[in-house]
Amino acid sequence: MSETIDLTGNGGVLKTIVKHAKANADAPTDDLPLVDVHYEGTLAESGEVFDSTREDNTVFSFELGKGSVIQAWEIAVKTMKVGEVAKITCKPEYAYGVAGSPPDIPPDATLIFEVELVACKPRKGSSLGSVSEERARLEELKRQREATAALKEEEKKKRDEAKAAAAARIQAKLESKKGGKGKGKAK
Repeated sequence: MSETIDLTGNGGVLKTIVKHAKANADAPTDDLPLVDVHYEGTLAESGEVFDSTREDNTVFSFELGKGSVIQAWEIAVKTMKVGEVAKITCKPEYAYGVAGSPPDIPPDATLIFEVELVACKPRKGSSLGSVSEERARLEELKRQREATAALKEEEKKKRDEAKAAAAARIQAKLESKKGGKGKGKAK
């Protein structure tokens, strides 16, 4: 097993990687907040299994950041990659607290979960393609706005140069008229 990582800095949520994911594996993000996991939960004190998706080979799905799971899972699963298996040790304040979750989880129970991140997906109603397409569309709009602004700036520069040239020609004509009158009078 790997080293144990203290994800909360106070020993409240500890993570030990049991199996590393592939280097290029997806991880949960704002674009991929829906996760599927396999897990087995045990009571730290007795080692008794209180819940598992492994027995019936199902997955548990939830959306990160919605508060639908215990705080320890919110913290730990965000740090995982698809294919990773980790042992997550949760102090009561990051799990079910002083109340527990009767009848399976007693009050003030420290829990140990072995969690495998099976998948992370975009929110319902969007797809990774549509998220990527929207991002690309917004980038294209930004490029168009920048190009339009640059074009307007260039046109303004040309107008200013044309005004300056016209002013110089007018000034030159005025100078030559002044100079012409003065030459005619002098002998």
